[in-house]
Amino acid sequence: MIEELFQDAEKRMTGAVSAMKDEFAGVRTGRANPALLERVQVDYYGTPTPVNQLATISVPEPRLLVIQPWDKSAIKNIEKAILQSELGFNPTNDGNVIRVVVPQLTEERRKELVRLVRKMAEEHRVAVRNIRRDLIEEIKALEKEGEVSEDESRRAQSRAQELTDKYIGEIDRLLEQKESEIMEV
Repeated sequence: MIEELFQDAEKRMTGAVSAMKDEFAGVRTGRANPALLERVQVDYYGTPTPVNQLATISVPEPRLLVIQPWDKSAIKNIEKAILQSELGFNPTNDGNVIRVVVPQLTEERRKELVRLVRKMAEEHRVAVRNIRRDLIEEIKALEKEGEVSEDESRRAQSRAQELTDKYIGEIDRLLEQKESEIMEV
């Protein structure tokens, strides 16, 4: 019974770390990365559609994104969506492809982005702690119902803390990695 609780909790904690990785991928660093455009929604025949579902996004150079739409009539809409996004990009198109030069980040913008990723990391730490809290409550409920002994309950609670520490450590490691990536000039 306790094993199933731990498997579920570990699955949920892994999900929280994975969600944070996805959020971090969308945070701009000094390099071009197709993930930067994942959240950009294009009005495609009245339907908001992600850019990566309308075009191939490539990175031919470290500071350049090239977007090649499958439907050439969508070029203007893709360009407009990128301009309206809060990424601060200025796309140019030649009728076939859209080129997006990723500008150098200013020191002020880098610090702003570091604050943003720290906030994201803290939200995911809280999510992991909430999963731990739920797990411990379930363990205590099992103890109260007499399904597990007091000793087993204490061992399970300390194991829950170890599991939490493992995932919070992973979040901290990813945060440190992302911060150094952002501050790299």
